[in-house]
Amino acid sequence: MIRAENIIKQFGEQEVLKGVSMEFLPGKTNLIIGRSGAGKTVFLKILVGLMEPTDGKVWYDNVDFFSLNKKQVREIRLKVGMLFQGSALFDSMKVIENVRFPLDMFSNMTLAEKNQRVDWCLERVGLTGAHEKYPSELSGGMQKRVGIARAIVMEPKYLFCDEPNSGLDPRTALLIDELIQDITYDYKMTTIINTHDMNSVMEIGDNIAYLHEGRLVWQGSKDQVLSSENELLQGFIFASPFLQRLRAAALK
Repeated sequence: MIRAENIIKQFGEQEVLKGVSMEFLPGKTNLIIGRSGAGKTVFLKILVGLMEPTDGKVWYDNVDFFSLNKKQVREIRLKVGMLFQGSALFDSMKVIENVRFPLDMFSNMTLAEKNQRVDWCLERVGLTGAHEKYPSELSGGMQKRVGIARAIVMEPKYLFCDEPNSGLDPRTALLIDELIQDITYDYKMTTIINTHDMNSVMEIGDNIAYLHEGRLVWQGSKDQVLSSENELLQGFIFASPFLQRLRAAALK
């Protein structure tokens, strides 16, 4: 479980986050949505510890993250997996080397143990046999799956995903969503996803937090989105005529 408590973030006189509090539960896909400039990326960076808040606290289970010393922070970070927007693979490394990288950096496993773990992770994301390929030889969807394999290779307790469907076609995006959801459910991870993809919201949104101008203005599940009477959320979610018709049909 991760809990944000009254998070405020200022850059000079600009207040980007204005007292955001929310809880992210394990075994659920927690989505953060909002317009560009709403504070989603800053909030995600604070949650993962890449940026400190001006005020407020972030709790990992019962631990106040920003009160920890360097050694304690490292221990928490070893439990964190991160899927970056652009996959962030090393172009000069083969798939096996990319996925194994966190193990090379942070584990005391033997090479055989590391490779066995990599084998399992690649099988889990449907890329058995891709070990010797370079990122340039893979499609965008395959690169994202390699990114997921690398994110889970350390068996994380917490998984952060920044725009996991960026640049993907709708079918591939759906497959990535399903994979993230399956992994979250299977391993009871606390998964937090920063996304603009409304298909993701409607497909895997167990817990959805809508940020507007630095404030949390709505929180609920995908089943509550269509019937929500929050005008700010409606204006964001139902911007397209298709979703407007979908909502109208659901409310009949």
